[in-house]
Order: sequence, then C-alpha cells, then structure tokens
Amino acid sequence: MMVPAALLLLGALAAVVAPRLLARADWADHEPVVALWVWQCVVVAVLLCCALSMTLSAAAAWQAVRGHVFANAPHAVVDAYPLVTTGPWAAATAVALACGGAWTAAMLVREVVRARARRRLRRAELLVRAPVLPGEEPGAEPLVILEGERPDAWWLSGTAPQLVITTAALRRLKGRQLDSLLAHEQGHAQARHDWLLHCSGALANGFPQVPVFAAFRDEMHRLVELAADDMASRRFGRLTTALALVELNEDRGVFGPCPTPHAHVPQRVHRLLTPPDRLTAMRRLGLTATATLVPVVPVLVAFVPGLRALG
Repeated sequence: MMVPAALLLLGALAAVVAPRLLARADWADHEPVVALWVWQCVVVAVLLCCALSMTLSAAAAWQAVRGHVFANAPHAVVDAYPLVTTGPWAAATAVALACGGAWTAAMLVREVVRARARRRLRRAELLVRAPVLPGEEPGAEPLVILEGERPDAWWLSGTAPQLVITTAALRRLKGRQLDSLLAHEQGHAQARHDWLLHCSGALANGFPQVPVFAAFRDEMHRLVELAADDMASRRFGRLTTALALVELNEDRGVFGPCPTPHAHVPQRVHRLLTPPDRLTAMRRLGLTATATLVPVVPVLVAFVPGLRALG
C-alpha cells in the first residue's frame, strides 16, 4: 500500500503547491501558450496520480483486478508490490477514487451538454435576428452580420463554425482593426480553446475545494484570451489589436473605476501597449520540456518497485 499512498501524497502536494508556484511566475503573461501547456501538464499529473493509485489499490484489494494489471508481469515484479498485506484500506481507496473519476466524467459530460445547449440557443436567436433568405442554408456562411447598436463579436463553434459581428462593430472597427478581431476569434477556434474551458470548468465545478482545479479554470479563461491576442497581434500589430479591444469594449464601462464582468480587458490592452518582454527561445523550450516531464513523475513512482525488481 506504500506506492498508492505515495501517489496520493504526490498528487495532493502538486494540487496545493503548483498553483502557488505558477501564481508567482512572472513569465506567464508574456508567454501564455507556454503557461497553458504548463497548467495542462500539472493537471494531468494530478489526475495520473489518482488514476495510478486507484489501479494499484484495486489490484491490492481484488484478485481479479490484480490478474489483469499484472497479467504478463514476471513473478519478481508482482512480489515487489506488497499487494496481499494492505488490509481493508485498499478497497476503500479504490472505490473512493473510482467514484471521483466517475464524478469527473459526469461533470465533463454536463459541461459539454450545457455548452451545446447554449450554442443551440444562440443559433436559434441568430436565425431570428438574421433569418435565412431563400436559397440559403442555415450555417452555410462563415460570417454573419447582425444589426445592433452595441459593438460586439463572438465565435459560434460547432460543426459549422460562424463568426458573428454586429453592425456597430463594423462601424467602429476600421481596416486592420477588423482583421485583428477576426484573427483573434480564429485563434480561439484553431487552438480549440473551447475544450480547454470545458475541461477546466468540469474539474473546478466537480471539485471546488481542490486548489489546482479552481486555479486551472480561472487561468484558462485568462490565458486563452492572451494567447488569442498574441495570435492577432503577430499578424496585425499590437497597437491595432489594442485599439480593436478598446473600440469593442469602450461602451461597456470596462475602463471606468467600477469593476465589471470584463475587468480583464484593460489589463489586456495595457499588455498589448507595453513593449513585449518575451522569454528567449531556449528558456521557452526548457519550460516546455520541464512541464512535459511533470506527468512522467507519477508514472515513475508507480513503476519504481517493478523496475527495481527487474534489476
């Protein structure tokens, strides 16, 4: 039972320490893509700790599971894991972790179902505000222009993705500003940021008391916007992208003293207007490689007794 317990302790340590370490990192705003990868690797490592601990606990508790887990393993490897002296705690741990896994899957399914319901509702509202003309098919056009007094734009994902933009936004955004807005929304679609938001939301809603999952959700919402801003600014310039953000959000009061749901917009504008302070290519590569190795740690912890037995 030592290895499952060590995996649980490792997962708990990562879940508590990782958010604090990443919150102190001063490079995340400058390298949002790298930060997104680091967060994903940390969360995968925590989930791997739980999954491997569940598997070894179930193998210790039930002979049938043990036969599947160690089906082709040499006797020395099986003997390296003290599976018959674990007592009743192994079964309780395996059942608790299995319930946690099922709850996570249920939260993810709920998140996806709710997102699809919201998307269907928005498409139905879109058809009411922009009815299909004779000879057209719903969803056939990738760009939909709505009559509206408030400048706004959003991306409707799905099998037939569409970019929706209001006439007020068209009046405000000129030339390359409109192109930068399109590039921003296309960046979200190309990087499949919607799935990152679904997964982080499912984990945070399913386990609100786990620090790493709550921080993962909050950071995903912030970092995906920064990453899309960078994709747009690389093509059309940082000043153009910042001006497009200002024109889109000026009427919403986000630049006033009172907090609003879009309070992150002034920070994004300030970031775009500040000279970029990117990391060197070698440091970006080092951070990416180090983050990739993080999920390997629980795998090594789980396999250490077997590897030692093999000599």
